[in-house]
Amino acid sequence: MNWVLVVLGGMAGAPLRYLTDRAVQARHDTDFPWGTFTVNVAGSLVLGLLTGAVAAGAADSRVQLLLGTGLCGALTTYSTFSYETLTLARQGARWQAAANVTVSVAVGLAAACVGTALARLLWA
Repeated sequence: MNWVLVVLGGMAGAPLRYLTDRAVQARHDTDFPWGTFTVNVAGSLVLGLLTGAVAAGAADSRVQLLLGTGLCGALTTYSTFSYETLTLARQGARWQAAANVTVSVAVGLAAACVGTALARLLWA
């Protein structure tokens, strides 16, 4: 029945990604994919926090399936990130495309590390 937890998390994460992406992108008058950037960084932070909680014994594997695999898996999107980066490059916005790759990876990793460190502070 673990797959049910993944499905339920995904059912929440997918519309959350779409709605967050649209809300964030509507506030920016630019081609830069701020919505995708936002959901990917937020998902990295949540996944880092969750990973730290599981490692500390504060959450079990079912919570990880529901929130990590399901919610964060549907919330974050590597395929859209790739597509939007290629679209920027094709439109001649090569610096924006390079910035999207560099900043998204760096900030996403930093968010995951912050989440893990926060979990250590909360549940150590």
